[in-house]
Amino acid sequence: MRASRLLSIMMLLQTRGRMSAPVLAAELEVSVRTILRDIDQLSAAGVPVWSDRGRDGGFQLREGWSTDLTGLTQPEAQALFLAGLPAAATELGLGSASASARLKMLTAVPISLRENALRVGARLHIDPIDWYRAATPPVHLQAVANAVWHQRVLRIRYESWNGTKDRIIKPLGLVLKAGIWYVAALADANKPPRTYRLSSIQKLDVQPGTFRYPRKFNLASFWQAATERFEAEIYRGTATVRVNPLGMKRLVSLSAAVSEAAALATADAGKKNWSRLNMPIESIEHAAHQLLGIGADIEVLAPVGLRDRIQELIHATAALYAARAD
Repeated sequence: MRASRLLSIMMLLQTRGRMSAPVLAAELEVSVRTILRDIDQLSAAGVPVWSDRGRDGGFQLREGWSTDLTGLTQPEAQALFLAGLPAAATELGLGSASASARLKMLTAVPISLRENALRVGARLHIDPIDWYRAATPPVHLQAVANAVWHQRVLRIRYESWNGTKDRIIKPLGLVLKAGIWYVAALADANKPPRTYRLSSIQKLDVQPGTFRYPRKFNLASFWQAATERFEAEIYRGTATVRVNPLGMKRLVSLSAAVSEAAALATADAGKKNWSRLNMPIESIEHAAHQLLGIGADIEVLAPVGLRDRIQELIHATAALYAARAD
């Protein structure tokens, strides 16, 4: 622990210049006394640390001196790929590793480029969490991540739409999609990998031994294909609607597929400033609840079953509120 802290002090002074003992202590989450002892140890080891007394004093390295030590640890190397996703790194248990990896990278950057590197880090923030969604990581995230890194077989109890089952899986990769974690895994040697939502894993046990990672598997390509297949299969019907400008704004926010359909809308001859389009729907029930939320700014023209279901929901809602009033 001390060796790591001494290295961090050297790199902080190298990247930031003069720093006071209290600032160093706050950065490394130790006491000022510990920092002073560490500075003495660095000096004894031949590191040219200079100190200035006074109000604006602090510690700094001799001008022109730098360390050639890079030495990324395995967790830090993993964290390099999460440099733009600090929340994801923290959820995976790599938060501190991500911070120290970034510090080591800054040390390796020439002084002339370091200011720009720091500016990018300070002015770019990536938030992968969707609106109105809690960013609570799944209970088994770190256990699954560890199994992915080390190719460990897992026995999981998984709850899906058709029930809860025990499965043996070989986890191949993790995906963070709109704040939700998924794992791509092999459950059957004779079938392609499947996607499992981590929050649906009720129980997890690591099995003895490891598995051989398939050489031809590419996580990014797999996820792209799985996403396209899911989006193609989920929309099983089409609805014809007409919508006014306000309704169009709400409509395009439903999904990317609906937004693409909206781009092909044409002017509706029956109502001024209204547009007509054919939009994909998952089912009559799902579409009825979605479109009901847009209210009187949209009208379903077809299919008849969708119009009837929306009318039923409107009558049921009116009856509910009428009963309340009585």
